[in-house]
Amino acid sequence: MGQLCGRCVQLLRDFVAFVQRMSSDLVHGIKECLTLISKCSCLKQNSSKARQLYKPILQPHERVTAQEFLQHIETGFEMSPLGKDPLEALRTLAFSENPGLQQSAALYYLHMSQHMNVPLPVEHLEPFYALLRSADLEVQQMSSLSLVNFLLEGHIDKELVVQMGLLEPILDLLESEDPTVQCNSCACTMTLAVSESNREAIGAAQGVTPLLCLANSYDPRVQQNAVGAIFNLTQSEKIQQVLCKEGALPVLTLLLESPDSEVQYYSCAALSNVAANVQHHEAMLRPGNRFLLQTLISLLSSSVDKVSSQACVCLRNLATSADIQAKMVTEDVLPKLRSLLASGSEAVRRASIALLWILSQHPHNQDTLACAELLQSLGMLLSVHKTDPGIVGHAACIIKNLSLSKNRQRIIESPCIEGLLQTMLSTDIQEDSLHYVTSCLAELAKQEGATLRMVQWMDEPLTKCLVRLAGQLEHTEASFQAASIIKYTIGHEKMLLLLKRHVGEIQAYLKNFLTHQEIRFQQLGISTFGRLREDPEFSLAFRKSQMAKLLEQVRQQTEETQELLRAAICHEDS
Repeated sequence: MGQLCGRCVQLLRDFVAFVQRMSSDLVHGIKECLTLISKCSCLKQNSSKARQLYKPILQPHERVTAQEFLQHIETGFEMSPLGKDPLEALRTLAFSENPGLQQSAALYYLHMSQHMNVPLPVEHLEPFYALLRSADLEVQQMSSLSLVNFLLEGHIDKELVVQMGLLEPILDLLESEDPTVQCNSCACTMTLAVSESNREAIGAAQGVTPLLCLANSYDPRVQQNAVGAIFNLTQSEKIQQVLCKEGALPVLTLLLESPDSEVQYYSCAALSNVAANVQHHEAMLRPGNRFLLQTLISLLSSSVDKVSSQACVCLRNLATSADIQAKMVTEDVLPKLRSLLASGSEAVRRASIALLWILSQHPHNQDTLACAELLQSLGMLLSVHKTDPGIVGHAACIIKNLSLSKNRQRIIESPCIEGLLQTMLSTDIQEDSLHYVTSCLAELAKQEGATLRMVQWMDEPLTKCLVRLAGQLEHTEASFQAASIIKYTIGHEKMLLLLKRHVGEIQAYLKNFLTHQEIRFQQLGISTFGRLREDPEFSLAFRKSQMAKLLEQVRQQTEETQELLRAAICHEDS
């Protein structure tokens, strides 16, 4: 292609210069036009409105409704549900696209939630849906807070909130960027999750994932409510599965180290619920991972009672195998539990002694637990809290378990036997606790050293109590164990003298034992009779009461039974 000549080149240059001049004039003309329009007085009166990107139009009926609702509040405002017309006005405000009107409705609900003392009627719940769905942040904040207040005060039925379709907008607000809205929506979810049916609904609506995200929030209010909601959800085994699948276990475990005691408590309580289901133990206690156990044991030293108590509960739920129990003892859990036994909190005492009972069941731990310090604590606990069935029952079971160890002599030297004997005199002791106490004492009475210790503390009230219990066949186990204690202590002169004051009662329970359907009762009655008959006074009393005749009947029945057995065995052999 050839080159342009000088004339053509000049023509092109002139054209470019013309276009540039025209463009400059056009731009200048546009600017001048816009400047003149902006300076016109017709726009000055609406300048504030022009700065807004969008403002919903206030419909005429909304203006009238707002005025009527305002008039109702000013003339006769009471802390009670609205009538039909004002309620319709409130509904109109709530469903309006105008943020100002929605704020008025939300503010009304908030004020009512703080002062009303009666349940909120069902029809008042409908406007909440529009308010919770509002695009206005203030409306979200006020409406979610008022709903929390109504729920906490019990002025709204929790199941009804879900039935009315409010769960979806509540869960959507969990993903808000505003901490206040997050806090309120978490609190709503936590309160709703108290109900079993609501827990299922929250799980089905995918509410678990956003709660787990908010459990890591830097806002302490949001974090507390989120973990509290998770705790309530863990009361459902089905939701436990979802939580574990969504990675809740490491989140909750790390939260145990939170500086916030409320977060510690909720996360620990949630883990306790999960640990109550054995199938989750493998995930919670993976081989080589001792972090959870170590953290829970460290929480036993918490200054907050409910945290240390819940740590005991979680450890107890996890201690289902001998290996886990051994690990707990290895982690030096014993000194912390001894300290908790002396706590001023009933819940802490009960939780700690229940954990000790679990640990004492494993033979490998018994020698370690049977230390003088722990036995001293148990003895003191029995003497101070002899009417507490949880304390008495667990303490008796622990002592009985530890009596099987090689350090049983320490039990004899401790105040445990005295404490057990004194609990029997309590009129408030329950049947189960009484059974555990008498069973423990009967087991200890098999050892001569322990028998001597019992006789040392025995007096008339205790003897009378034992004889009375032995005669109460309606309490089968306590009756049998009390009679066993009597049998083992008969060989001591002091005990024999005490028993002579109750010859009639003793004869009565022995007659019942000899005719009892259970062989063990018959055998115990016979052996006790044989020992008492060696004493002249008891021997004379037995002769007068025809006890020998009753024994003869038992012997004849026994011989008949033996003959029948021999015949049956011979027939089988042939």
